[in-house]
This record gives sequence, structure tokens and C-alpha cells, in this order.
Amino acid sequence: MPKHGKKFLEARSKVDRNREYDPVEAIRLVKEIKSAAYDETVELHVRTGLNVRHADEQLRGTIALPHGLGKEVKIAVFARGDKAREAEEAGADYVGAEDLAQRISDEGFTDFDVAIATPDMMPVVGRLGRILGPQGKMPNPKVGTVTMDVRKAVEESKAGKVEYRTDRTAIVHLSLGKTSFPEDQLVENYQAVIEEIIRAKPSAAKGKYIRSVTVASTHGPGVKVDPSRTRDLKEAQASA
Repeated sequence: MPKHGKKFLEARSKVDRNREYDPVEAIRLVKEIKSAAYDETVELHVRTGLNVRHADEQLRGTIALPHGLGKEVKIAVFARGDKAREAEEAGADYVGAEDLAQRISDEGFTDFDVAIATPDMMPVVGRLGRILGPQGKMPNPKVGTVTMDVRKAVEESKAGKVEYRTDRTAIVHLSLGKTSFPEDQLVENYQAVIEEIIRAKPSAAKGKYIRSVTVASTHGPGVKVDPSRTRDLKEAQASA
């Protein structure tokens, strides 16, 4: 068992570990018990009942958070010619073709959050699967990162569009923003994510779909959230 510092233990003492909080209460508590001096990320962890070993029970998609993530999103684009210029004009941080792929392959360069590629570049990008795949950065047409509309893909990613997917243990991990965000913005980002995960439920899913929901700051303890509380969170916050 890892040893936790005094601040973490003090914060954890304020959390009822046997209780599932209302989403508004949970987010309020996460903001209250943050312990780091810097602006921590507010994390969301959703445990599903999906059997991710089955292709028809895998969950993956994208969502544009209403209030973004509160951080600069770095984007790499694999494109040539006009599409490369389009990516640069849209604000992509790294643009290239074989040269960018070689930098990733030879140097292990992955200092970006999102990778976008035009379809003609996928034979080159495909060889980077062993590097980009485990980091969740492999361009994929299902989530709009393999596209000829490079400008739109870059602009949406810069604005806070994020990819979500179940990991090997059927958990979805996502950021909701920063602890400095106003409470209502974090609540609205939370609501958007939960609604999206419910909307995207695979038709093959069996049994209880959402098993548990937890929110936490980067260095703070987890706060359990009642996954059945799907009423209008704006109303809940106004009455809290």
C-alpha cells in the first residue's frame, strides 16, 4: 500500500467513503479538499459493466465539453500540401508527413494530446500504432481524427473536444477541467460526459451499465457519485 501524505489523509477524512454523493455535492467537495498549490485537474472515472473483450461492447467516441479543459491542447497533424497548410492555419502545433512519423518512431516524440491525419497518410501513421496506440493517440475515423476536413478537426480539438474510451478494465477516464473552474462549469462538463456515455451505450451491453462513478482532483482522494442522479444538475445546483 502506498503511503499518503498528511494533506491527502486530511482531505480523505472529509470524504464519507461509504456514501455516493449527489454530483453537485461531489464536485463541491473535490474543489474544497484540493491539496496541491497548483491548479489541479478534476478527473472523472466511470466504471462500466461492459465486457471490453467483445468488440460489440467497446465504448469509444468524442465529446466537446461545454467549458473545455482549461488547458492548451497540443495537436499533431499528418498531412501534405494544401492540407498541411490548412492545419497550420487552424493552429496545429506540429504538422508533417514522413518526417513527423520518423520523429515519433526514432525519438519517441509524443509531446501532443491529439493526433489527426488525412486518409492518405494512414499507411505511414499506421506503422506508429505500437507507440500511439497505448497512449490513446492513434488517429481513428470513428472519432473524427482521420479526415480531410483538417481545419474543423483541429479547431474542435483546440476548443475542448476530447476522446473517451473504455480501458482494459472497462473504465472510462476523463478530465472535467481544473479545480479553479467555477462549480457550475464543472457540473455542466460532468453532466455532458455522463449524458454522452449513456447515449453511447453499446446495444450489446448486458446487466448494469454504469457500475460506479468517481470524481477526484489530481492529488486528492476519490469522491463517489451516485450514478442514478441523472436529473437536471442545474436545478440541483440552484437548490443546493
